[in-house]
Amino acid sequence: MSAIHMPILGEKFPRFEVETTQGQMILPDVYDGKWFVLFSHPADFTPVCTTEFIAFAHKYETFKKLNIELIGLSVDQVFSHIEWLQKIEKLFEIKIPFPVIADTTEGLSKQLGMIHVGQTLTNTVRAVFVVDPYGILRLSFFYPQEIGRNMDEILRAIKAMKVTDTYQVAAPENWPHNALIGSDLILPPPDTIAKAQEAPLEDECFDWWFCYRSWINNFDEI
Repeated sequence: MSAIHMPILGEKFPRFEVETTQGQMILPDVYDGKWFVLFSHPADFTPVCTTEFIAFAHKYETFKKLNIELIGLSVDQVFSHIEWLQKIEKLFEIKIPFPVIADTTEGLSKQLGMIHVGQTLTNTVRAVFVVDPYGILRLSFFYPQEIGRNMDEILRAIKAMKVTDTYQVAAPENWPHNALIGSDLILPPPDTIAKAQEAPLEDECFDWWFCYRSWINNFDEI
């Protein structure tokens, strides 16, 4: 049996045909030209997962405005997904608008390393994979089963990636609310002595290796 290669940042997202609550789909092809967030949850009909799905639903239009699609995943059957989503709508009066993958064979879950020894051998942990419009994996992180995720942080990270891609810069800690430089963006440091000795023009600098500049004001339109 060949070893499973878990994709790392900068690699193509693996091509998979998946069964979802909105029909058969092929990832990442179905989201060609768009960012998408694939997030796994341990199981249907669980309280923490329910709070996360409600939070994603509340933020759905914000994601869509930024050309970002959402798609969930667990190893439950599609019938379980459907019943759970209907129960959420009935109990909390919110409709889940995004598809949810029924990865009953655990093929995609194993390929993406969503099943962790020490957490569970049968369910997925709370994984997040962010894929860009070219099908490249750009971000991934994992939460244990007992801790819910923060939707605003996922949005913040994607906004930061879109800005840094556009301007070829870096985003500081907690951007756009960094304690040192606020919403400004960090310039690539000089890579030669000559460049390091050049006087900055419109840029602000703490030192030659730490310069920054403001580009945009409305981050909701990135």
